[in-house]
Amino acid sequence: MIEQRIQQQFFDSADLKYAAAELLSKPIADAVEAVIGCITAGGKVLVCGNGGSASDAQHFAAEFVGRFERERPGLAALALTTDTSIITAIGNDYDFNAIFSKQVQALGNPGDVLIAISTSGNSGNVLAAANAAHIKDMTVVALTGRSGGKLGALLTDTDVHICVPHDRTARIQEVHGLALHCLCDAVDLQLLGEQE
Repeated sequence: MIEQRIQQQFFDSADLKYAAAELLSKPIADAVEAVIGCITAGGKVLVCGNGGSASDAQHFAAEFVGRFERERPGLAALALTTDTSIITAIGNDYDFNAIFSKQVQALGNPGDVLIAISTSGNSGNVLAAANAAHIKDMTVVALTGRSGGKLGALLTDTDVHICVPHDRTARIQEVHGLALHCLCDAVDLQLLGEQE
């Protein structure tokens, strides 16, 4: 019984990835273009999310600053989820919804990219970060699920929306991880060319 349930998890994840491949390849490619434009102009990528999405933010930043699968100089990326002193100070002195937006205001520059991750698209602090990024003339790459929520609704024509067509958080997060790996791989391809 348990083994069948585990197998079904694999099948459901694989089915969603197959279904999303065609739908998400264009927005992921658009995100690659935005990130390449930012990085090659000397900019940086800021990344935020809550819970599992915070882990995705840190994972992405680690692969950008360190490396993905190929050796290359580090790329400028910063997860806004990692500094507990900043997060707790802002949460205590202002509001939890300001923990990312205050960092975007302080660290973001025009031309930078914010990768905003929210499976529901309704996380208040991620929405505030996206609004702060717009004020700073940054591009927002939103990773959502379901209908895209409020985050999907506030995006502009210059932003990118990678919306996983599913309602279950675990499945959405699995595709977000794949989408971020695709982004890392394609950025490396653009910067380094094909691998010999």
